Parts: sequence; C-alpha cells; structure tokens
Amino acid sequence: MEPIVSTRWLLARMYEPELVIVDCRFVLSDPEAGRIAYTADHIPGAIYLHLEEQLSAPVGSHGGRHPLPDVTELAQVFSKVGMNKDSIVVAYDDQGGAYASRLWWLLRYLGHERVYVMDEGYSAWKNAKFPVSDHQAVRIPSQFVADVQQDMVVGVEDVQEVVRNGGPLIIDSREHRRYLGLEEPIDAKAGHIPGAINKFWKDVLDEQGRWKKADALKEQFADIEQEQEVIVYCGSGVTACPNVLALTQAGYKNVKLYAGSWSDWISYEGNAVTTGSDQG
Repeated sequence: MEPIVSTRWLLARMYEPELVIVDCRFVLSDPEAGRIAYTADHIPGAIYLHLEEQLSAPVGSHGGRHPLPDVTELAQVFSKVGMNKDSIVVAYDDQGGAYASRLWWLLRYLGHERVYVMDEGYSAWKNAKFPVSDHQAVRIPSQFVADVQQDMVVGVEDVQEVVRNGGPLIIDSREHRRYLGLEEPIDAKAGHIPGAINKFWKDVLDEQGRWKKADALKEQFADIEQEQEVIVYCGSGVTACPNVLALTQAGYKNVKLYAGSWSDWISYEGNAVTTGSDQG
C-alpha cells in the first residue's frame, strides 16, 4: 500500500478500532500554534503529538535543532497514545506533510510499517466539510515494542566519511537559496555540505499541494540511479523526511536520513561548508 492516503480513505475508516490518527500540526516560528489549532478543532479521535516535546529530544551542543528522540522514551510516547504492532497510524498536518512525514519516519525507524500520511492536510479535510471535533480523545495505553532499524539513519561521522571519500549521494532538502548559501534565516552558517545536490522537499507536491504519484516522483528523481545509496538532510532533520518518503515511494531502496542535518553539521568547527551549486 502507498504511504500516502487520501482524505476520503481516512474518512471511510476513521472509526476502525486499530486506527490511530495523529495531528502533527506545527509552526517553526510559533511552537504552540499547532497545539492551539488542535485544541480548537481536529479530525475526530485524533491525538496531538508535538514536534519539539515528543518527536524530538532536547537540543544539545550537537545533534541539530530537532535531535532524534531517545528510542525508549519515544516507544513510551507511542504506547501511551495506544499504539501497538497492530495499529494503523495515519498522520496529518497543515504544512504540506513536513511534520506528518517526521512521524511516518520515526515509526518506521522503530520498526512499525503500518503508518501513512494523509494527503493535502487538515485544511483540505475541513474544506471538504468532513467532520471535525474539539473533543480530545482519551486513548487506552497499549504496548509499543520498538525494533530499531539502525540502517535508516546516519550520523555526522558517516557524512564526514562520504565528504572525504565519496560513495552515497547526499541530498539537501532545503530551499534553493539556502542550499546556495545566499540566505540562512535559521542556522548560524549558510551553505551546504560539500558534494550535496539540492532537491527542495516541497517539490514532492503538485501545484494543488497534493502529493505527487509514484510515476511523477520517479521522473522528478530520474537523475538519481535507483540502486544509488542516498543520504537526505535538511536544516534539522524534519523536512528531509518528505523527501525520504517520496524517494521510498519512487522505488529507492537505500535511503537514509542524516538526522542532525545542517544544524548538526555546522555545530562541528572542522566540518567544511560549501556555497554555490555542486550540481552540473
């Protein structure tokens, strides 16, 4: 089954007992905005998970702006909201799938395959006059058992090795001007990891803001060999996740996330930074 599901698919199944709907709305410039929006109204039965409180570890000297959460603590979060091996998890946001994809990636990283992202986001659901609620669902805790897929993630040492000796292709998921180093609104240094190519994550969406189908994504990534090992990063490891999802949907089998991403890379003084384009 495709990792992206439609609003109508969810509407038809929203009361199935094994379904866990997760509202992942978040605004980087206003970390409380998503929770406030959820409190006002959301898809009935949905629970809210906060990017910085539950889906990231506390920020330290290294690890980036949204470090990967501790696996044990994350499994406890998932257990508390009633997830287990039989759960079908559907995540949504209202930011093009950026934050819902983070949850999709984290669940797969912990070995849970039955996780999907709702296409278009909450506004599309609401505009379609589908049901909404301000009732905060009470979930019966369950037991989520993590089976960590360590081959899905790389750290700074792995990326340093690639910069030195080549091998995997590095993809930068940020806007092109940030990749080029022409501007940097968030992090302390501008530019990109040497050798990285740029594939802006929002390009996985069509002009209507819908997720592109697999064939269109294959065409978008046609300059990358299907057998190529790929490492994807962004500013903090969040908006790289839509690119990881899209590459997976397009048939790429060897896609890894540099979890700390640019904000981790520049936290090490010795790491080289490139500006301009590394693409032909």
